[in-house]
Amino acid sequence: MFFHIVLERNMQLHPRHFGRDLRDKLVTKLMKDVEGTCSGRHGFIVAITGIENVGKGLIRDGTGFVTFPVKYQCVVFRPFKGEILEAVVTMVNK
Repeated sequence: MFFHIVLERNMQLHPRHFGRDLRDKLVTKLMKDVEGTCSGRHGFIVAITGIENVGKGLIRDGTGFVTFPVKYQCVVFRPFKGEILEAVVTMVNK
């Protein structure tokens, strides 16, 4: 049901964020973009627990954005067919 896995993602950062706190800005953006999303393969990403590696950035031509490969640890929720879950229904859609 809950798993602790390592995932990888390419993050783009605007040049205005470059400076001493570049890594902190990158981690903050990663948490904002990834936590609470659902991946069909891995399940619902509950929380990022740690950053394993931030690779060297690659500058994109014409825009100035830099793409950083980031490897991070996270807790995911992935229910399997036949599992029984205890939950409270807060909203119902068609």
